[in-house]
Amino acid sequence: MRVTARSSLHTIAFLVGDALHRAGIRAVLTGGSCACIHTDGDYQSRDIDFVLQSTPDVTALDEVMATLGYRRDGARYVHSRSPFFVEFPPGPLAVGTDHRLRPVMLRLGNTKTAALSPTDSCRDRLAAFYHWNDRPSLMAAVQIARRRRVDMKLIERWSRAEGAAEQFHEFKRTLERVDKGPRRR
Repeated sequence: MRVTARSSLHTIAFLVGDALHRAGIRAVLTGGSCACIHTDGDYQSRDIDFVLQSTPDVTALDEVMATLGYRRDGARYVHSRSPFFVEFPPGPLAVGTDHRLRPVMLRLGNTKTAALSPTDSCRDRLAAFYHWNDRPSLMAAVQIARRRRVDMKLIERWSRAEGAAEQFHEFKRTLERVDKGPRRR
């Protein structure tokens, strides 16, 4: 598979994750692009974020990204045919103050990528809501919880530890309000 003008964020995220994996570069898909995958595209993002778990030199990263048609432009990688750019935000991999994350391996056809689990992706979006009052991130967290199995007890404990018990209850109320039918899992 190649990146084309018609490639979706979903497809590109898997292509990049798979290319990194094949090159021995450990990286985890995070942020809005991970939420996009866990919401089956209901949440949209313009960038694809991977947090590096290994320390490749810039040349190795440039070479892997070049195999997909991406070139480095400052802190991001851009593609001449795609509106989606790729970034590697600094680690460590964490959601709020929790660093004990266990990425999952997602597959799309013959490609695979390490990504935040649905629970951690939900917490990642909630962190944006809790700390910056980002309402679209709240709705992304709601959509993740509607479509995927998430550990609500863990999310609640983490929310309390983040000092966001009140915002967690808003998340729960919003989820109950929009979840009129059975959750898609």
